[in-house]
Formats: sequence, C-alpha cells, structure tokens
Amino acid sequence: MDGKEAAARRAVQEIESGMVVGLGTGSTATFAIRAIGERIQKEGLAVRGLPTSQRSEALARVVGIPLLDFSQVTELDLTIDGADEVDNAFNLIKGGGGALVQEKIVAAASRKMVIICDSSKVKSTLGAFPLPIAIVRFGWHSTLRKLEGFGHEVSLRRLPDGSPFVSDDGLYIADMHCGTIPNPPDYVARIKRIVGVAEVGLFVGLATAVVIGKDDGTTEVRLPS
Repeated sequence: MDGKEAAARRAVQEIESGMVVGLGTGSTATFAIRAIGERIQKEGLAVRGLPTSQRSEALARVVGIPLLDFSQVTELDLTIDGADEVDNAFNLIKGGGGALVQEKIVAAASRKMVIICDSSKVKSTLGAFPLPIAIVRFGWHSTLRKLEGFGHEVSLRRLPDGSPFVSDDGLYIADMHCGTIPNPPDYVARIKRIVGVAEVGLFVGLATAVVIGKDDGTTEVRLPS
C-alpha cells in the first residue's frame, strides 16, 4: 500500500452513516472513493456523495455510492480530497486535474475538509507546483497577458494534441509558475481581481485536517494548531 492509499483509507474511516460526503478529484481521491465503496458493500455504510468532477462521478457510480447534486443539499458533512501541495498552515494548491472550481465550491459548502496526501505534497512554502487558474475562454489571450503581469511564466494548459484543455465547467486552465507563494491569501485576492479569472487554485482557510500517508501503511493526522 502506498502513502496515498494509506491516507485515503485512514480518512474514510471518519465517515459515519447518514453523512453527505464531498468526493474529490485526482489520483489520491480515487483511493478514497474506492474505499467508500468498499465500506458500503462490506459494512452497509449509508452515505451520499457529491462528486467534484465527471471522473469522480463516474467512479462513484461504479463502486456504488449514491449521489446527490447541489439542488438536494445545502451543506456537506465532510469532503475528502487530495492536494498538489499543502503547507504547514493548511493552505493548498489544487487543480492539477483541472477540477478546481467544483472542488472549491464543494469544499466551501462542507463543515469539514480532510486533505489526503503522501509526504511529497507537504511543503514549507507553496509554489513549486504550478498554480492552476481557471479562466473564461472568451478573451483568454487578454487574461493571460494580465496574469503575466505578476512576473511569472504563465502557460495555457493544453492536451497532447495541442488543443486547449477544457474543464468540466467549460473553462480554460492557466498554469502560473510562481516558484514560491509567500502570502497565499494575498495572491488569491490579487489574481481574482483580474477580469476573466473564474477561480484560483489556492485554497485558503478551507482544510480542517491533513492526513499524510507513508509507504509502510502508517499515517499521520495533522490538525490546526
């Protein structure tokens, strides 16, 4: 069992029958979705899930998780999701899979957000991983030029055939190569002031716990100090 799976399985043990659970997106979240499905099958766990992407929705259906949408719920009990980076203050970079808008909407509607990762994702300062920024497709050239005003290299995410990557929301993703992000809240505020930016892959003040998995199957649970 690798660290990602260990973290996912530890986090899923916190789920109780009757909960509404946000289902994250990405390789680590996939382990969590599968583990929830196992608990449903083996223990009769009675939960409902709200997926953050089409990929997560498809997997949840395969493993037998009953699903909801936002027309049926006002608050989620718990969201379990991965992160591209997490710092000691529980600030996150998310969006490597392109689902950052829906991930942030679900996280903001959740009473708790548990981040699952291996130790490679834990950083003292965010920014080594390129910061994903969801932008409106109309006028994207102009939006990209304004993002370049931050002084970092910014690239439009593309598919292997060279065409632009389009998120489930119909948005493009710009990746900003920051190097370091010393003040995540300030970055969020400044970037979101740019017309054409839909959302920023910096999650500030949303994570309530971080579960770090190790390759020997053990885990470390970190809570806010």
